[in-house]
Amino acid sequence: MNKQIEIILEASPVNVAHDTYRRECRYTRGIHIEEQEFLAILNSMNRDSRLYFDFHNPRKEIKKGTYLNGHSGLAYNIYEYYKVHFNTEITELINGKDFYVKII
Repeated sequence: MNKQIEIILEASPVNVAHDTYRRECRYTRGIHIEEQEFLAILNSMNRDSRLYFDFHNPRKEIKKGTYLNGHSGLAYNIYEYYKVHFNTEITELINGKDFYVKII
């Protein structure tokens, strides 16, 4: 089963709070993921990947409307999830550039 998911390029930067660094990160690209799919991605992460995700997104609820900070490890986990479950490759996500995730 294929699923359409793509990188969103923003005309104006999107600010996402980064509580660990006590600042806001500005992203010009992001990805919108359904809540249940993102929870499945989190559940598929190994311990180290999950710890790194939590470092970048401490105390953030995974619910509709939440914006999260992306990072290369998360990008790889998202890429693998969609490749395995939906036969969809989001290669532009794993190019090392910063991004945000919006839960929809």
